[in-house]
Amino acid sequence: MTNHDVLMRLRRDKRTQGDSNRKHGIVRFFRDLFVIFFVALLISFLIKTFLIRSFYIPSGSMENTLQVKDRIMVNELVPDLIPIARGDVVVFTDPGGWLSATEHDTVQPGNPVADGIRWFFSEVGLGAQETNDHLIKRVIGLPGDKVACCDATGHITVNDAPLSEPYLKASSGTTRSPEKYFTVTVPAVSLWVEGDNRDNSADSRLHTTTPSKGFVPITNVVGRAFVITWPVGHWSWLDNYPNTFRETGQDR
Repeated sequence: MTNHDVLMRLRRDKRTQGDSNRKHGIVRFFRDLFVIFFVALLISFLIKTFLIRSFYIPSGSMENTLQVKDRIMVNELVPDLIPIARGDVVVFTDPGGWLSATEHDTVQPGNPVADGIRWFFSEVGLGAQETNDHLIKRVIGLPGDKVACCDATGHITVNDAPLSEPYLKASSGTTRSPEKYFTVTVPAVSLWVEGDNRDNSADSRLHTTTPSKGFVPITNVVGRAFVITWPVGHWSWLDNYPNTFRETGQDR
């Protein structure tokens, strides 16, 4: 074998090794990309499952605090690790009989590609939760509280203390009057909740004939809404108005 043949073989071997290295590099790149994607998806799933969750607002029952189609983030450490306080805006599952059969049957088949994209963004925590058995209201009474409507000035009272509620939407003057006289004592591990739009909120006041008698078991609470994330013009933190409930007694 001549020197020329040896040189040509070395060049061929070098090219072959280079091609092999490039192929291995591409394989490693996609392998690392897959690992990064999988880990990011897993972390996002764990965050969504145990820490925060996104929801959208389907109705005007919490106006003007929350508008229809607002997106909110919910702290899922409430109530398991962080106690619920009066004034908190909470997301909870239907205690039974709060949502009509029509509202339950709203999921329609769609485009599989679009559905897949929505699923992905939901899993990584960027999409809004679209299950239709959740409600959102403001906590008015904690376990043991006496909630009544109304005093001589028309205010809700909690433990005989009238509430001045700056978050309420002004009455629209409609004929519907969900505000009616009542006096209830909130049972153990339960809540009394009402919407900020009292003229248009099917809350604890209107569900006293359901199995839960209008109360929401704390075990049904998904978490506390703490920020509006979308649209950008609505971005704000959600207050629980501690001054409103200052005279009602210690949270428990």
